[in-house]
Amino acid sequence: MNRRKYIKTIALGTLLPSFSASAFPFGTISQDKLLEDIQFKSNWHNWPDMKWVGPEYWGNRLQDWRLKDGMAVCNISAGNRNLQLLTVQKTDSINPLEVSVDITLLNKSIANTHEGCLGMQLGCSGPFDDYRSAAVFGKGFDIGLNPNGKLQVSGQLFDTGLNKIPETFRLEVHLEPYNDKYRLKVVVLEPITNTLIHTQEDIYVDGKNLVGNFALLADIKTDKSHASQPLAGYSNWNISSDNLISNKDQLYGPICFAQYTLHDKKLKLTAQLAPIEEIEGNSVQLQFKEQGVWKTTTNTQLKHIGRAVNFVVENWNANSDIAYRILVEIPLKNEIHQYTYEGTIAQEPLNKESVSAAVFSCNFHYGFPDNDVHENVAKLNPDIILFLGDQFYEGTGGFGAERSGDPDDLCLDYLRKWMMFGWSYRELFRHKPCAIIPDDHDVYHGNVWGESGKKADTSEGHGMLAQDSGGYKMPAEWVNMVQFTQTSHLPDPFDPSPVKQNIGVYYTHWNYGGISFAILEDRKFKSAPKHVLPPEAQVRNGWIQNKDFDIKQYRDLDATLLGQRQHDFIDHWTQDWNNGAEIKVVLSQTNFATVATLPKTALNDDVVPSLPIPKKGEYVLGDVPTVDMDSNGWPANKRDKAVEAIRKCYAFHIAGDQHLGSFIQYGTDEHGDSGYAFAGPALNNIWPRRFWPEVNSDSHTYDDPAYVGNHVDGFGNKLSLHAVGNPFDTGIEPAIIHNRATGYGLVTFNKKDRTITTACWPRYADPRSGTIEQFPGWPITIKQEDNYGKKAVAWLPTIKVANINKPVISVFDNNNQLVYSIRMAANTFAPKVFDKEKYTIVIQDVENNRKKTLKNIRAKTVNNRILEINLD
Repeated sequence: MNRRKYIKTIALGTLLPSFSASAFPFGTISQDKLLEDIQFKSNWHNWPDMKWVGPEYWGNRLQDWRLKDGMAVCNISAGNRNLQLLTVQKTDSINPLEVSVDITLLNKSIANTHEGCLGMQLGCSGPFDDYRSAAVFGKGFDIGLNPNGKLQVSGQLFDTGLNKIPETFRLEVHLEPYNDKYRLKVVVLEPITNTLIHTQEDIYVDGKNLVGNFALLADIKTDKSHASQPLAGYSNWNISSDNLISNKDQLYGPICFAQYTLHDKKLKLTAQLAPIEEIEGNSVQLQFKEQGVWKTTTNTQLKHIGRAVNFVVENWNANSDIAYRILVEIPLKNEIHQYTYEGTIAQEPLNKESVSAAVFSCNFHYGFPDNDVHENVAKLNPDIILFLGDQFYEGTGGFGAERSGDPDDLCLDYLRKWMMFGWSYRELFRHKPCAIIPDDHDVYHGNVWGESGKKADTSEGHGMLAQDSGGYKMPAEWVNMVQFTQTSHLPDPFDPSPVKQNIGVYYTHWNYGGISFAILEDRKFKSAPKHVLPPEAQVRNGWIQNKDFDIKQYRDLDATLLGQRQHDFIDHWTQDWNNGAEIKVVLSQTNFATVATLPKTALNDDVVPSLPIPKKGEYVLGDVPTVDMDSNGWPANKRDKAVEAIRKCYAFHIAGDQHLGSFIQYGTDEHGDSGYAFAGPALNNIWPRRFWPEVNSDSHTYDDPAYVGNHVDGFGNKLSLHAVGNPFDTGIEPAIIHNRATGYGLVTFNKKDRTITTACWPRYADPRSGTIEQFPGWPITIKQEDNYGKKAVAWLPTIKVANINKPVISVFDNNNQLVYSIRMAANTFAPKVFDKEKYTIVIQDVENNRKKTLKNIRAKTVNNRILEINLD
């Protein structure tokens, strides 16, 4: 073969979904150039066998469709399986249309069932006018044969003279305009000889019922003993009309998306691919554009069970934006296909005065494909993207979660949900660095107490008993697969030693743009409550069922939260100010408090989805603080240890998980003696938590809420609440999105002024409208030094450093324990301390590896002394 002659290159997703034709409403196309004379023909006969059907298609479910012997095979006999065509849609125009497909029946046992349909769907549409919504959730106009051989056209059945589905048949659908409707003719043929089996004519259909996607349908259930058998194979799918929409930008795969981080001149990028690993000779390349020419730096093959490839580039020059491209080459039988996915490695904002990070978490499918999120966040133009857990839920995309069976099917089940995440949000991080950390639902848990990676007891199923047993319910290899797809692009782990079952870790330090992030795993090492609380607590799914049990009396439990390994990391990180770090930030799945209330009668949070949504400005009465041990308010003593550790570098805390946006200040010994934490709201909220503490609410208003102030959570932890985004009735549809306090956060770090400003936006809000549409209480600005709120007992001499730009000062007590460490914003700093003792002060010029140590410096209640330091 002449290689150059037979190479076909296809660029993937070159337009932004929010603004391109890839997100159009099916019936309201104004761009006539999109309406084309379409002669679509499937090309499966030229593709090799693989566990995917190609980039033009979306399979429901992913693991249920594959290419085999030139056919798209539905390899399960079950209900509601369909294969959606992504690149061609029908509008509401009434024009002639012909659709045909050859079908081979593979499971003969369906003769024992009576319901279902084998054929095609026209006019598939979903909750939103978008081809992706239709592809995942679409319902359509069914045409095909049922198990008894009858022709099914939507809800109508017609005799065909058959008593079962033939082993092979061709299904042809002919539609002709008839006034404002269609006259439909269905023909069933023997595909080899074109022998007529049945014709059904003069069926009249409203054209509106046919607007949307085209799909193949495999909707037949059998008994369990035959359900795992392949149901049918499809080939020669043809669609012909002179007035359809065609958009090749709607291909999805074989490159789905990519995410990257840059840390200490090391670029790490992970490309998420479709299941093409079975194709011999597949090639995956990372390329960068140099002087207008794409140059390959790495060439590899797809091998990982997560269908992801991780690339590492050392000595990265971050002085300018650099275009990157993932190129995948797939040898077909008749030609070679090259697919490309482009993005940008952004210039690191080292010299930028302010660096902003967009914060996301808790993403169900209610708003899929979530066009509004990218459209609004793009107006804010953040420098960094943060996804802090629950990138999806077990039920994302329908069908639930597959927890047992073929190991690779479990991976593909996960991959379908993960691909939906990328389909919604890849434009957020196509051109920006992005940190992603998995939470409990990412590993198919409602709650997870990892207990250092142990295997959970699933002998009685995968429900609450398994979760209460501690550890991971899913196989260790699968957990590692999840972590690889979501975190392999993060900087290298601080200590890569695996935990039990050889499950990997990813807690790490990410330094970018002068912001030093500690990325924690606050689930993996945590103790299961049932193992450390006495039996009389009656723990169920991390909740105490015994109303008379006072958890506050068990504050000093021998239980684990972060674990010693992560505390060792934090101790190191608090003093690491290399690579221009100016502000420290902790990222974790959830915050170190329990900012939630429930009705007094509730023993757990099962009632949360059914609780009434209050009107705007209404104060909900009768709630009490929750004792949810999935939160990091428990174990309380280890919560205090974590809070005290991160305040030693004046770290700000950003988290997700709680489904409730909040801004609090931690307290250990006293309210307000520690740092601040922002928990972002949920993107799509299945668990609309709330915070309505018992306070005097007589003067409560939406804009001046009564709950602001000092509180003690259900475990006895002190917190000072400054803002919370409670659910309320917005009157905006869909209510299941907008009445559940959904949205995202934006945290802006001003390195010059050393301030941190947090914004909290509802999904419905337009950021260009000003701050008035933010959740009540936001935006909030604090100073970096506010993150160690403990009041000074005494002061050390003012330190004045000459000839050094922004030195680092570290203060140690008389036991050589770190009190705190911070990069000075100017050349003077007045160190506060908490005892009238002697201290050691270390001044560092980190960039030039110089330091000076001052020992036995006495603290005084009033200290007017100035120490001038010169490191030359």
